[in-house]
Amino acid sequence: MDLSKVKEYGNIELLAKQMVEGFITGLHKSPYHGFSVEFAEHNLYNTGESTRHIDWKVFARTDRLYTKRYEEETNLRCMILLDKSSSMYYPPESQAKIQFSITAAACISYMLQRQRDAVGLCTFHEEIETLTPVRSTGKHIHNLFLMLQQMLSEKPTQHKTSVAEVIHQVAKRIHKRSLVVLFSDMLENTDKHDEIFSALQHLKHNNHEILIFHVYDKRTEIDFNFPERPTIFIDLETGQREKAQPSQIKKHYQEKIESLFKEIKMKCGQYKIDFIEADVAKNIDQILLPYLIKRKRMR
Repeated sequence: MDLSKVKEYGNIELLAKQMVEGFITGLHKSPYHGFSVEFAEHNLYNTGESTRHIDWKVFARTDRLYTKRYEEETNLRCMILLDKSSSMYYPPESQAKIQFSITAAACISYMLQRQRDAVGLCTFHEEIETLTPVRSTGKHIHNLFLMLQQMLSEKPTQHKTSVAEVIHQVAKRIHKRSLVVLFSDMLENTDKHDEIFSALQHLKHNNHEILIFHVYDKRTEIDFNFPERPTIFIDLETGQREKAQPSQIKKHYQEKIESLFKEIKMKCGQYKIDFIEADVAKNIDQILLPYLIKRKRMR
């Protein structure tokens, strides 16, 4: 799926279903068992199952046996963290980084729904904007799709990003072992990257699994391919403007950005964090599919 088609499609839920239907089944196998106190929905009772969780009130009304399913019975609990800082709305003409992140988050949410996994969504910039519960009910998942759909049409506002602070806050609120999926361009002040990895270690210390989608536009943000003419470069998060000839700063810029991205990738390897390089110029399935295949092999 070409990202330029996402807004044309009109319905993020149907788009996610179309993209992942067919290779989603069985991607996750739960290492967790048991029941929590939070009721999720009913399942039809199967002969031979324990009768402990049969809902007798429903039986009295319908003359059919149903068992109550609870949140802890889900295969996996997942919290999706989606960076909405100003730099995520780059490139300005396509806003491909935020569009990729929204669409990929929708696909992962649909995948989790099909697996009866529980999912929550946290959107953030300098602070947490939205933080939903982690649930698996149909109504909850539908509400997540509505939130993501609305985000596709939002206009960017000027916000910096505080990835480290947000991760620490989320780590304090997630009390059950979970998969934490982060969509971000990681373009925070370079002296703050140690703080980001300290925050990620906070999650690892609590036994959470972490997956980072490092979202960027390779053509301009790494290769620095701009027309050779005087150009005004604008920092999307601070509004700072600099006029320069691209060829005069290209080498210095590439050295800095390649060093930064290499450090991020290396530290993810050290901390055993799954790391996906997401060049938004590629079709979204090219980025998502290798990860989904990897998850299937881990069954």
